[in-house]
Amino acid sequence: MLEKSVLPGSTQPNWSHEGSQGHSNKRLNKPEITMQMKSSGFTLKPLVASLQRHRFVPLYLVALGMSAGQLQAAEVSTTDDSSAAVSAATVSTDSAAAPATTQLDRVEVTGSAIRRVDAETAVPITILRAEQLRNEGVTTTAEIMQRVTGNQSLRNSASSVGSGTGGSTFADMRGIGANKTLVLLNGRRLGNNAIDGSAVDLNTIPFAAIDRVEVLRDGASALYGTDAIGGVINFITKKSMTDGTLSLGGEGADASGGGDSHDISGSWGYGDLEKDRFNVMAVAGYNKQNALHAKDRTFASNYEPGRGLDQTSGTSNPANWSQGNINTNPLAANGCNGANLVLRQGLCRYDTRNYIDLLPETEKTSFFGKATGKITDDDNVNLEYFWARNNNAVGVAPAPLIGASMDPSSPYYPGNGITPGTSDPSFDPSQPIGLNWRETAAGGRQSKDQNTSQRLVLSFDGVAKGWDYNVGASYNQNQVNSSVTGGYASDAAMLNGIADGIINPFGPQTPAGQAYIDDHQYHGQYMSSVGRVTGIDGRMSREIGDWFGAGPSGLAIGGEYRQEKFHQTFDGFVADISSLGADPDASVSGDRNVKAVYTELNVPVLDSLELSAAVRHDKYSDFGSTTNPKYSFRYQPVKELVVRGAYSEGFRAPSLYELYNPQYTTYTQGYYNDPRLCTGGVVQPGGNAGRDCGQQFHNRTGGNTELSPEKARNVTVGFVYQPVRNLSMGLDFWWIHIANQIAEFPESTVFDDPNAYADRYVRNADGSLNYVQTGLANLGAVKTSGVDVSLDYKFPNTPYGQFGLGLQGTYVSRYDYQTTIGGSYTDKVGAFKDDGMVARWKHVLSGTWNLGAYRASLVNRFTSGYDDADPDTHSRVASYTLWDISGGYTFNKTVDLDAGIKNMFDRNPPFSNQAYNFQNGFDPRYADPMGRTFFARATYHF
Repeated sequence: MLEKSVLPGSTQPNWSHEGSQGHSNKRLNKPEITMQMKSSGFTLKPLVASLQRHRFVPLYLVALGMSAGQLQAAEVSTTDDSSAAVSAATVSTDSAAAPATTQLDRVEVTGSAIRRVDAETAVPITILRAEQLRNEGVTTTAEIMQRVTGNQSLRNSASSVGSGTGGSTFADMRGIGANKTLVLLNGRRLGNNAIDGSAVDLNTIPFAAIDRVEVLRDGASALYGTDAIGGVINFITKKSMTDGTLSLGGEGADASGGGDSHDISGSWGYGDLEKDRFNVMAVAGYNKQNALHAKDRTFASNYEPGRGLDQTSGTSNPANWSQGNINTNPLAANGCNGANLVLRQGLCRYDTRNYIDLLPETEKTSFFGKATGKITDDDNVNLEYFWARNNNAVGVAPAPLIGASMDPSSPYYPGNGITPGTSDPSFDPSQPIGLNWRETAAGGRQSKDQNTSQRLVLSFDGVAKGWDYNVGASYNQNQVNSSVTGGYASDAAMLNGIADGIINPFGPQTPAGQAYIDDHQYHGQYMSSVGRVTGIDGRMSREIGDWFGAGPSGLAIGGEYRQEKFHQTFDGFVADISSLGADPDASVSGDRNVKAVYTELNVPVLDSLELSAAVRHDKYSDFGSTTNPKYSFRYQPVKELVVRGAYSEGFRAPSLYELYNPQYTTYTQGYYNDPRLCTGGVVQPGGNAGRDCGQQFHNRTGGNTELSPEKARNVTVGFVYQPVRNLSMGLDFWWIHIANQIAEFPESTVFDDPNAYADRYVRNADGSLNYVQTGLANLGAVKTSGVDVSLDYKFPNTPYGQFGLGLQGTYVSRYDYQTTIGGSYTDKVGAFKDDGMVARWKHVLSGTWNLGAYRASLVNRFTSGYDDADPDTHSRVASYTLWDISGGYTFNKTVDLDAGIKNMFDRNPPFSNQAYNFQNGFDPRYADPMGRTFFARATYHF
């Protein structure tokens, strides 16, 4: 989305648009990895080497700039003192005689610390206006990120189904990982999600308080430090408010089932900052979305073997049982004619589809408050507080119980009169049997996450001795409490109940058996995660003289100190619920301090050319120090054309969670065959189809204290062309090279190449698979490149209204990555590999219309197709196109009414045989399961 602003006193529009800006990184005290970046036809190695040799040039420039600034300040002071009396005597005469002039306010743009009048710097950004998005039916921060084409995937609340994410939603700029996208609120850091410390949960940002979102489409470690490799997303609230609003909205799907939502928000402010010298404002919001179940959408499927999809489980009800080479089920003889059963390899496999949530039930509540007071005409004091809570309720299939044993004394033993026996002559009725049972008598598993964030900021801003300054102290806290609410029975009690003949794993329960199961279910909180970040920061900037007769140079300096702490604890009863995928040994805590100083210098050397340099030095209490530069230019040979570019280095230190989280056991994300005992899906001698084929195996994972920091280099070159006043077109080419990428070793890689990763398989004494070892590691390099495309045109005004057209697109030409340092590269563009894909092309095309109190918009969102996870059975996932339409009217500038349709042509998500998510038949990270949805909103202004 493009935003245009015309500066006061100027007819030339100032365009803020999408693009990328370089990341800047200096190595931490770890071994350096040589990196060479290439694009077709040229190499960046000489440039990189030259910049490394002269990485401290920004410091020399800053020293020169500060000297010039001090000299200029002294000159200004002398002039002011000598002319004060003359000015006082002549002011009324001058004001009467001189023509009126307009003072242009200096502004600070995300990606630069220098306040300036011209917001069109070498840093290309996307600006999204919250009011326009609300009119189009956007009600959450996750939906905002769907409008950013550089955001390759979205880990949203759907990802919490079957995995312990706390219902978090993360942005992932350029597809290089959510932990490399920095999220800010009003230019300051937020606390990361407490469960894994990887990134900021977007659900905890108070949506109702957002005024706009500035998205820097490139890294900025030279200014912001760690995490700012893929980009910076700055959510900005209103600075003050003197009126009130009340807004009610809701939406519901055309198809039957759940997923409908409603929201309410209100805001109020009092006090004119200029007249009353104070302002207080408050914004509160509430949003609830009901769960959407897989059984309510035909495209959500677990079993389509003809297209390579089989996510059924070998743990079923009735239980599959085995003895020696016998593997069978009581219903196998009649073709597994039972609820949720599928016949395969002589066993009845369980289809969990009817229990799975496509979207969990979510409930978001938020409050944002701010008080501002004027100390002097130029200086302000601000107190800002926000509190947000996201409740996330998830439902999945009944728990699997694996490895149970039944003696011949049980009344439910096959052949004892209740459970049918087997005619297999090798069956020995005097020996126990092993069984894998789905605990349907306990019901589907239900859990709830409560994610609460809060932040308190005290800040001062203003002008002192010619310096624009902003200093502040902040406290951030994120806490996630996870609870089980139903369907989680004690493993030990279930095993004993089967062994004692109380529980029937092959059919209906007796009243005593059902009571036994109900009495041994767990309820309550099992995990608590808390992360805290306390910090102080300050920055100041000023003009420091016209060095080359081309305009004033600008200098900014700043510093930051923050303390990070986190701890995560588990209740001991999780050891008795293996299906929860948690481990009591995973309790962990950690802390660190970070100190940083940075500076930025902008110098116009010609009327048409500006050069900028920045450098930041960070010192970690547990990880050494790092210095990271950035160099950029802005060239405007003619008024219609701006050419810009940047080189920078970026870094990301391992998070506390990544370093210190202990090893723990959970389940694999997908279903796999044991490569030894079920090779290619065929049971081998000693194998058990119900245990070794198409199963979620145990996975051993955790932190790694030997991790090295991630390092990155970015190059961007782009231009903005404005041939006529109301038309702007832009192209921004970008290249990113990351070394030492920190990520979970892909479980799919372990199963795809068992010979190469044989050391990652740990087996039991009988040869069955105990677990696979994954865990966090430095996985080698990532090389990605592409181009961002932007277009914005406002048609000439007509009697029929003002029409507008906007396009934002991202084309990815390369995304190659390694799973081991020095290993071969895998191409992820347009192909599902390991854990996901990178779309070749994404765009958001929008058309707008305004006529007085009327307004309307039409938005097209497009993602190109890609090769499926198993292309041998289903070669291609189709492209995904959605059309949204909305319209509105404002009554007497008091009441806004807006309504519309999302996905107006009711496009279903394209089929995919991926096995990475609990939701199957499509990929919930790239498509919306709601279908055609109607929405309406009313807003009252008072």
